[in-house]
Amino acid sequence: MCNNKTHYHTCNLFKNQFKKASCRIGILTSILLIVLLTGCSKFNSKVEENSEKEPFISKSSFLLDTVVTIQIYDKQDKDILEGCFDVIKKYEQIFSRTDKDAEVYQLNHGTLPKNGQAFRVSEELTDILSYSLYYSDLSEGAFDISIAPVSSLWNFKPSDPVRPSEEAIKEALPYVNYKNIELGDNTITFTKEGMGIDLGAIAKGYIADRVKDYLTENDVKSAMINLGGNVLCVGTKPDGTPFNVGIQMPYADRNETIAVMQITDLSVVSSGIYERFFELDGIRYHHILNPKTGYPYDTDLISVSIISPYSVDGDGLSTTAFALGLEKGMKLIESIADTYAIFITDDYQLHYTKGFHDAIQVIE
Repeated sequence: MCNNKTHYHTCNLFKNQFKKASCRIGILTSILLIVLLTGCSKFNSKVEENSEKEPFISKSSFLLDTVVTIQIYDKQDKDILEGCFDVIKKYEQIFSRTDKDAEVYQLNHGTLPKNGQAFRVSEELTDILSYSLYYSDLSEGAFDISIAPVSSLWNFKPSDPVRPSEEAIKEALPYVNYKNIELGDNTITFTKEGMGIDLGAIAKGYIADRVKDYLTENDVKSAMINLGGNVLCVGTKPDGTPFNVGIQMPYADRNETIAVMQITDLSVVSSGIYERFFELDGIRYHHILNPKTGYPYDTDLISVSIISPYSVDGDGLSTTAFALGLEKGMKLIESIADTYAIFITDDYQLHYTKGFHDAIQVIE
């Protein structure tokens, strides 16, 4: 399904054989969290100026269960800015697992129209499912969108955490297996009744790419898309210089950055144990679940951050690489053209994939 549009590049990314993993190890006690460094702390829809006196328009809104911020630098058209949020709302209405009006919710509850045993789904849902199943297959199930029967049992909000019982997880696990999903021409079939999908590990990346498509169609050449940490740069700043994406101290306030990457027309996406977690009975539970066990992954990593041309790949690869751990994750990312990563291990060391510093400038 990955070759029906020009942006479906994913199936061509993995032609190279795995290269021998190598890393550059740092001792910075940090994790990569995406922070937009614009030189201006205000986020609203009026025209503003940053420290370099570059005018831009900006708006923030709570969508996708996070704070979304869009900044456009080379046009002062508020209609285009509002259109970005319309794009996000459109896809949220399709991909949400918890909104009763959303297509995914209705799919998981078996209320969508059917052709025989197959549910009829939209082109947009078919599209993201093709990416999702690709990464499920690439990771041999370490990334698995059929995790919904298990993920729906957990709640990682610290204000209202839920750790399901061992019995509940055991009952749900038999329904988790992406190989039991058959994707057709705008149809999806679950070969085992009781299955469901959860797009939380890939939806923001996919939506960020669609927002960039929209901006490009409207002749925007300089913008920043920040979907709660998934950052996608459109071009460069108006003066031709790269955008700045910051590295944040572990578990610290988002303004506490210790380094800056210079990014041009690329995506930066992170997955890690610091994003959503709670502590119960002295044990920390994070949101990246192992489809084989139903519990959070236990790896040697705190986070993985992917720098790639497309945000959907950054989302899929960050989760996959985190699940694989440092050695296998590094090996995977180093096999992919134009894609780089920072791995942060549980001893708080930074590991850069081969070629990272040749492609990405880091100001420390």
